Amino acid sequence: MNQVVGRALSVVLATLIIIAGTPLYADTTEQLPLEETIVRGNYLQSSEINALKTPTPILDVPQSLSIVSSEEILRRGFTSVSDIIEYLPGVSMSQGEGHRDAVVFRGVRSSADFFIDGVRDDVQYYRPLYNLAQLEVLRGPNALLFGRGGTGGILNRVTKKAEIGSTFSQVTAYADSFGAGGLQGDLNVGLTDNMAFRLNAMAEGLDNHRDYFDGERTGVNPTLQVSLSKATRLDLSYEYVDHGRFIDRGIPTGADGLPVQRFDRVVFGDPDVNVTELEAHIFLASLQHRFSDTAKAKVTAFYGDYDKFYQNFYAASYVEANSPDVVTLDGYVDTTQRENLILSANLIKEASFAMMSHRFLLGAEYVDTSSDQDRWNSHWSETSSDRETFIVTRPMDIVGGVGINALGAQTVNDFTVDLNDDTRVNIEVASVYLQDEMAITNYLDVVLGARFDQFEIDVFDVPASDSRSKRDEQVSPRLGLVLKPMENMSLYASYSESFLPRSGEQFANINGSKGELDADTFANTELGFKWDISPGLSFTAAVFEIEQESPQVADNDPATLDVIKSQTDGFELQLEGQLTETWYMSAAYSYLDGEQMNRAGSTGLRPRELPENMFSIWNFVQFTPKLGAGLGLTYQDESFINNSNTARLPSYTRVDAALYYEWSDKLRVQLNVENLGDTEYFPSSHSTHQATVGAPFNARLALTMDF
Repeated sequence: MNQVVGRALSVVLATLIIIAGTPLYADTTEQLPLEETIVRGNYLQSSEINALKTPTPILDVPQSLSIVSSEEILRRGFTSVSDIIEYLPGVSMSQGEGHRDAVVFRGVRSSADFFIDGVRDDVQYYRPLYNLAQLEVLRGPNALLFGRGGTGGILNRVTKKAEIGSTFSQVTAYADSFGAGGLQGDLNVGLTDNMAFRLNAMAEGLDNHRDYFDGERTGVNPTLQVSLSKATRLDLSYEYVDHGRFIDRGIPTGADGLPVQRFDRVVFGDPDVNVTELEAHIFLASLQHRFSDTAKAKVTAFYGDYDKFYQNFYAASYVEANSPDVVTLDGYVDTTQRENLILSANLIKEASFAMMSHRFLLGAEYVDTSSDQDRWNSHWSETSSDRETFIVTRPMDIVGGVGINALGAQTVNDFTVDLNDDTRVNIEVASVYLQDEMAITNYLDVVLGARFDQFEIDVFDVPASDSRSKRDEQVSPRLGLVLKPMENMSLYASYSESFLPRSGEQFANINGSKGELDADTFANTELGFKWDISPGLSFTAAVFEIEQESPQVADNDPATLDVIKSQTDGFELQLEGQLTETWYMSAAYSYLDGEQMNRAGSTGLRPRELPENMFSIWNFVQFTPKLGAGLGLTYQDESFINNSNTARLPSYTRVDAALYYEWSDKLRVQLNVENLGDTEYFPSSHSTHQATVGAPFNARLALTMDF
């Protein structure tokens, strides 16, 4: 740990102790809770494992957000992050090249803005849902709480923790009409009056509508909770993830710019080559202590060891007008070995002085990342390059890297000839931040804070035997105003910033002068309205503007910089809750607009993966105490696949349904149907000739038993 990091953590930890033990004035606030309590409509969570780090009522948060509980995940039959995202406003899924979650937050694609219990989880993989207490999506840049990235928003998975004083267990088994199936269990045991153990586990066999697709996924997450005293609690967690699956990168687009529908059953890959594997070991320890009725602190240590491998062929070029039955394939094999060590400390202090109530958040974070990655391009014997042409057939005439090319000759791929890159990366990040949530009056709150990040990256380029280093130092402010004309209603205005170093989300390299440039910065201005219509029903609305500034070396003078500014605007609406005692509804709408910019100004082109309109609705009706049903749909406007706006995904509407039956107090049977109308659609993409083919009608039967 370098001197800067050491000094930062020492100062903050000392400050935690001093402030926690020093009453500023007579406190009038309620006691800060130590235990976890989820309160719908009022609090995200009263413990600080949530993304906000403070027990702030949702009405008082000057930011657009969505929360999906574990109960809703189970009821809706969600099995992936993408399933959930499709029903939330302002966000959509990117393809992720068939091997990772990739979310588009308000038009900003991200594969790294993911968190576990508020701790960064930036490795590229498909995140499981089996051990979640809830999933939180916060929209808009906000580096104060999350540091670098989060340029359009973040996704935080809140995991299930052991519960002292309780013993319970639940098992869910499911199978679907594609042939996929799985089993997951949740067991909590109170070991003593002060200790509890909880185990969540899953085993899953994967299958879908595409040729070759299969896979297996297992996850095991034991947790231990120890109450060291009435004021101190320790949570320990370990998760093992083992995941392997076939990679499918979709189909090409044709002369009209749309996915070629006659290829919708063709997989442009190799059954033996297109695979990804991940093995991860994730450790998390958190110690929280309540110093007084109005002060508590939490110290967290996180360690993640990830071993990721993926290789694939994919459609790289297709010219329908000239060669309607010929496609060009490209490919590569990529490996990543990454270790993340993250240490953080937070203090929450509530006090009243100067005629105002304050909730202070003071924190520090240290991140130490070691990441080794390499990529080898495909190399075909007939072309002596990474690309080869093939006749489009089902299946493609290629197995195990050996195939017959479009000229009728045998061609053999070798992944050991053409090295694309091989780097050894070390990153150290030291951060300190301070936020004050001030209750100016009973009707007006102000949120004010800032974060300082020092981001240092060292990259060793193995083939070139070249070392490069870069340091970014950034201050990210946050300002929010919350006006509460009624107890159950708020209006807010907010401004927040974030940044992304030019080494990128996955920091594989520092590319010469481009990598030496200052970080991209993102600013979010947002106006919003929140209304708890009733204790179980809420409505939220937000209008926002995200502005990105990206320094570029000037064309006419390399010694100067041009700052390119781009902007995304939009608004979101969200209604969720119980309309009646027997009718639950969740509805969301978002409108997004943006324009690409260059040195000369506006290009007239729309950013890729930015559908103008998105809408979703889900209804659940409880007909009898034992029988209930759900019906919903999700709509996505057309969007461009590439920045040149020459390829696009058509708009689509998909209908989903569900049926629930309480067989007994301990057994529930549910049937979830995705794409009830068997609609053909293309929900996401990665690049021009990689459009995802949406799944047809699929029925999923699940049995859930409580013991």
